[in-house]
Amino acid sequence: MTISASDVKRLREITGVGMMDCKAALIEANGDFEQAIEILRKKGQKVAAKRADRDAKEGLIGAATSDDRRTGVLVEVNSETDFVARNAEFTGFVQEVAELALRERPADIDALRALPLASGRTVEETVSDLTGKIGEKIDVRRVAVVQAQDGEIVAYIHPGAKLGVLVEVAGSNGLQDAGRDVAMQAAAMNPVSTRREDVPAEITEKELEIGREVARNEGKPEAMLDRIATGKLERYFKDNVLLEQPFVKDSSVSVSQMLRQRGVDLRRFVRFALGD
Repeated sequence: MTISASDVKRLREITGVGMMDCKAALIEANGDFEQAIEILRKKGQKVAAKRADRDAKEGLIGAATSDDRRTGVLVEVNSETDFVARNAEFTGFVQEVAELALRERPADIDALRALPLASGRTVEETVSDLTGKIGEKIDVRRVAVVQAQDGEIVAYIHPGAKLGVLVEVAGSNGLQDAGRDVAMQAAAMNPVSTRREDVPAEITEKELEIGREVARNEGKPEAMLDRIATGKLERYFKDNVLLEQPFVKDSSVSVSQMLRQRGVDLRRFVRFALGD
């Protein structure tokens, strides 16, 4: 049968797929638009399957916070190339997924992938559709949902959207300004935890062992190794624990001291760096 240019154009506007693919789908569907759309979706699934083993290390970090500032989310959505990550359709999808996560507060990434978007298609189905349309592997990789008990959530996306941070802060006033300073600190300095007691035990033991080995190689007496290693661990905490780090805007005070001056308490933070 004859497929008109206007029919092809209409299908392209509906699906965003290339003109030649739209024409082929309409021919296969004998001009039936719903069937043509289904054909294109199945083709997208085939493309997704073919590209499943490809590396998708580019992409964007998206964030959203509730109007009452009590809930915030981060999502990471990956693509194969940075060129695709800058595509308007891709960036819109990332934000839509972040807002969906904010509304529904999924327990984990699998729960997020199973949620329906405004189109009625689930996140997972839409990823398949986008993979077929764009021709690159797309992956909704991870999600974090943070809810404040008696404070506020502050979200920060670093320019370029390859790095995002959520912080939970509490206090009497100025929470958003203080929270943004802390979020920017976490983005720049990549701390391992909020407080030293939150540092995983395996990291603490590893740092102590490194300290002992360095001291041993320097010829220090065996009886002094533990004391020297403990001193080096203190240095590690100051460099890598968020509240103990020198504040990037004023290195004469720590982050903890800066927050105390403002009457603000930091509860926790979540940091997503693309590909971590």
